[in-house]
Amino acid sequence: MQRRSFTLAAAAALAAPALVRAANEAAPPAGPVKIVVGFAPGGGTDVLARVIGQKLGAMWNASVVVENKPGATGAIAADYVSKQPPDGNTLLMAHVNSHAIAPALLTGVRYDPRRDFTPLTLVGVTPNMLTCAPAQKARTLPDVVALCRERPGRVSFGSSGIGSAQHLAFEMFKLQARVDAVHVPYKGSSALIVDLLGGQIDYAFDTMTAATPFVKQGKVIAIAQTRLQRARSHPTVPTLAESGFPGLDAASWYGLVGPRGMAAPMVQRMSEDINRVLALPDIAQRLDEFGAEDAGGSPEKFGAFIASEYAKWGRIVKEAGVRADA
Repeated sequence: MQRRSFTLAAAAALAAPALVRAANEAAPPAGPVKIVVGFAPGGGTDVLARVIGQKLGAMWNASVVVENKPGATGAIAADYVSKQPPDGNTLLMAHVNSHAIAPALLTGVRYDPRRDFTPLTLVGVTPNMLTCAPAQKARTLPDVVALCRERPGRVSFGSSGIGSAQHLAFEMFKLQARVDAVHVPYKGSSALIVDLLGGQIDYAFDTMTAATPFVKQGKVIAIAQTRLQRARSHPTVPTLAESGFPGLDAASWYGLVGPRGMAAPMVQRMSEDINRVLALPDIAQRLDEFGAEDAGGSPEKFGAFIASEYAKWGRIVKEAGVRADA
């Protein structure tokens, strides 16, 4: 009898760690899972959400769909996700616009990017690009500045929305170059590129993710990029910083977050799965082609990154005096 009791006790002791592990390992979301994107289909954020969502769907054996809620430079989508149940079935492709710029620039933003979301994983940081159509004669940065000075208030620059990183890149460029130019906001990159190619606007500050396919096809000319260092995928395109605009760093970034209050085991599981997807050779190659770098990492690291970007862009908006109606 004593031997039997000892055997049962030993078995229970051996099983305990496995039971604890099982309790701590969350199942993937039951689905269907929505990844909400704050921009129109076809833009950089939308493209990344779709390629990552497809891989996650296969990994979780669940339906993962992208839902576009454009407007207010991503703030509409972010506000929507902040109010959803924290069950892992609604995620947001957070963006520098929704989580760093909009709260400082737009009135009526009711969420706090640092407190009302659960960070999962940074998907990538990518420069923005100053681009033009091949028909444009001024294709270098000095020529663009000269053109703006020859035609004050008449040269137009498109961006993917008022208060977007692309808009602020334009405002920073305009201030440092001391030129007067016109800002034309769009609801996303797709419409912007159509008008750029059609000659309705002269230039565009666009995401490198959205611009790259058109650059590779020769349909769009890349003039400059907006990160301090050149992206590996575009080593011949100069940065604005090295072209006479020191310190001009206006990169976009993307990352997956959920509503506030998601259970820690699920957060860990989803973050690890997203990291696995980002490490897949075809996804890594796709990110590299689009100039998206620094992908991956822990929820804690991404949360700290969001907080630092929130502070940085709030300071820039104030110092540059940028207004939502600019």
